[in-house]
Amino acid sequence: MLSESQKMAEIINLGLDISQYKDMDLILERILTLARQFVNAEAGSIYIKEGERLKFSYTQNEVFQAKLEPGKKLIYSTFEIPINNNSIAGHSASADEMLNIPDVYEIGDDVTYSFNKEYDKLTNYRTKSVLTFPLKTSRGGIIGVLQLINARDKSGAVAAFPKEDEPFIKHFANNAAIAIERAQMTRAMILRVNKMAELRDPKETGAHVNRVASYAAEIYEVWAVKRGLTHDEIQKHRDVLRMGAMLHDVGKIAIADAILKKPAKLDPAEYAVMKTHTYMGARLFTDRYSEFDEAAAAIALDHHERWDGNGYPGHVDALTGKALLGYEDGKGGARGKKGEEIHPFGRVVAIADVYDALSSKRAYKDPWDENEVLENLRSEAGKQFDPDMIEAFFACIDTIKSISKRYSEM
Repeated sequence: MLSESQKMAEIINLGLDISQYKDMDLILERILTLARQFVNAEAGSIYIKEGERLKFSYTQNEVFQAKLEPGKKLIYSTFEIPINNNSIAGHSASADEMLNIPDVYEIGDDVTYSFNKEYDKLTNYRTKSVLTFPLKTSRGGIIGVLQLINARDKSGAVAAFPKEDEPFIKHFANNAAIAIERAQMTRAMILRVNKMAELRDPKETGAHVNRVASYAAEIYEVWAVKRGLTHDEIQKHRDVLRMGAMLHDVGKIAIADAILKKPAKLDPAEYAVMKTHTYMGARLFTDRYSEFDEAAAAIALDHHERWDGNGYPGHVDALTGKALLGYEDGKGGARGKKGEEIHPFGRVVAIADVYDALSSKRAYKDPWDENEVLENLRSEAGKQFDPDMIEAFFACIDTIKSISKRYSEM
């Protein structure tokens, strides 16, 4: 058993771990994983405060995960609950109180909150011990609630959460809240930048870029695992990939409305102008101060390249749009990047972007039938798309579909 000083040292290290991540989704995943590991909980959930409600934003459950094929992820639906004293999570946020309940089926009549057993009945799961605590910002406001479920003792049996762990969890919660608050600000800034593109091109909605970014992160993870990348490498790459993918079409703010909003097919000259949005977007990240800048530049530049070399803009200097020396195509342009010349982030965002574009309703088209979308992607493996990444896409298609629902157009 760890001493108090050892537990505090571990909590400090966990805080340092989550501080390395910047993307909201990745931070929620990491916070829940680390909190569960610290108290040896088999499951848990995070709720994020939106207005006067809590949004069920992320969950993990080792019992259900063990029933899935290797590499598959739990599929879950998001929902909201009011911040009031009726539910455990709602009460924790409303009263700013940690709740350590040994058995939620044994909650007495002396409290206002209760446990809803319906989910347990539907899934044949038994929720027993629950540790729920508010996540508070640096200004003292509630930013969300973290709920840990079913602590396990040394024998693996479900037990109550030890009272002596509560102070350490509170300390971790403070670090977690700071990380979430920082991630929210980062995502808000990215979405504000994207809003400028949306003002010019209505297709570039917040829901669209969140879907594309989330799809890309999931596809990349499956692909990277098969390539033998380490867990830490994959998580680090997913973090910057997800943020950078949200700005894949930011260069469209440089395209004239006459072309960007033209209701008919572009002529060759107009299409040539449209293609410049790739290096126009990459140009915004020329001064690269972080791995995020590098990722965003690579994605903006490469997400219209094709695996067979027939994409655009090709091997160009992002500052000038001119072909790099030795990569001219003989027609005054640049030779298209081919195969692994294309940055992996560009290759994966290309798949995510096309999938979302074909699956979504636009002013000029209805969404394609799902089978048609999937057949189109499958048929383009080795032509438009990296075949290994297309394989990864189909390996996580259930997760992709759940993301589509989570970020549906409002």
